[in-house]
Amino acid sequence: MKTAILFGASGLVGSHLLTELLNNPEYTRVTVVVRKPLPMEHAKLQQLVGDYHALPSLKKEIQADEIFIALGTTRKNTPDQTEYYRVDHDYPVLAASLAKENGAQSVLLVSAVGANPKSNLFYVRTKGKVEEDIIGLGFEHTYIFQPSMLMGNRLEHRPMEQFLIGAFRVLNPLLVGGWKKYRGIWVADLAKAMIAAANDTRVKVKRYCWEDISKK
Repeated sequence: MKTAILFGASGLVGSHLLTELLNNPEYTRVTVVVRKPLPMEHAKLQQLVGDYHALPSLKKEIQADEIFIALGTTRKNTPDQTEYYRVDHDYPVLAASLAKENGAQSVLLVSAVGANPKSNLFYVRTKGKVEEDIIGLGFEHTYIFQPSMLMGNRLEHRPMEQFLIGAFRVLNPLLVGGWKKYRGIWVADLAKAMIAAANDTRVKVKRYCWEDISKK
């Protein structure tokens, strides 16, 4: 039996992950760190209220066998690059570091296709840097997921995103060979793939793109 801690539970990926974790009989406790309490209750669920700045004070409670990180923002919501980097890089690395200090064995990170710490593109470079730094923490198992277009229903209305989801329904079959990694992936499938990957204890460090995720 295992315990898990989840960062980003209120987001699109995180909300699906939370459902999968709570419904999975292998997990006896699921802890979420959120800025405000989630409107739900569950026998397995423990909620910690805090943000990036509050994490050090929550350190004693950031304990689990596995840490799932689905944190992230958008340029629209966070136009300032310094704040963007804090959310997409500093927060995940700090969360993972505290969990490891408390004995976590595995980290599962949602990144993005094409992540590269040496890229000239800020977004791609930030994702690559967070991957690099989390791998550097030296967990027993590090699983990094690199989806392209995330397809699913958000609570907030995003007309352009809905348009892109429709476009990827058409484009996905046309993306073959080395282009497969750019296929859109349903968020529910990504969440299930992450839970399945956590059981593969042969892995030290592994990156999962569309083809790996779709096999789960």
